[in-house]
Amino acid sequence: MAFELSRHPIDIEALNAKFESACLNDILAWCWKEFGIRAGIGTSFQGAGIVIMHHAAEAGFGFQIFTLDTGLLFAETLELKRLIEGRLGIRIETVKPTLTVEEQAAEYGAALWQRNPDLCCSLRKVLPLQNKLRDLDVWITGLRRQQSETRAKTQILELYKFDVLRDQVILKLNPLANWTREQVWNHIRTHNLPYNPLHDLGYRSIGCVPCTRKTAEGENERAGRWTGFDKSECGIHTFLGENI
Repeated sequence: MAFELSRHPIDIEALNAKFESACLNDILAWCWKEFGIRAGIGTSFQGAGIVIMHHAAEAGFGFQIFTLDTGLLFAETLELKRLIEGRLGIRIETVKPTLTVEEQAAEYGAALWQRNPDLCCSLRKVLPLQNKLRDLDVWITGLRRQQSETRAKTQILELYKFDVLRDQVILKLNPLANWTREQVWNHIRTHNLPYNPLHDLGYRSIGCVPCTRKTAEGENERAGRWTGFDKSECGIHTFLGENI
């Protein structure tokens, strides 16, 4: 069942004004009270996602938690999933593309990410996420305004059309939109939470192996993604649909 604002009326503008000064626990508590397990945390195991999962676990909010496994992730990312599940006592659902990497190569040619990264991201991330979101009313993300220019206007709560063709919408909750990178990492270090060791090697935003590089001083957090292409987003927050 897709989310319907008429079925669950809320004042998004008023809630955004309230959430700007609210703590993370209060925002997540509102979501859990209103939507329960119809809300899901989507994580790629960046720092912000770890903070959200930690807060939810500590508060006893039993949100669904899921991750997109493209088949091209770093071994460190896969190991981090195991560590977080053990540390927080949670289960993280793995959402996979329809095609394996090998099947994609047979149909579209080898190393599609080198020739058409938008199509590769669509096949391996956008479409699998779209299928998952049909089971939810709220998608909880770790988006932060500070990450890049494309994310600078992110609202804490958004109504998001995730399937334009079918006119399906979902609430998108970005509870750390106004957090800084320093706040995220202070929380991780204070609570001694597991994180991806690649961060210590200069990787500030970590995605698929062939499309991720270290970032230099002064670059924004997502500058290390899709080097050589006019692209800083995989598409799940842009191509997938639109804010309305």
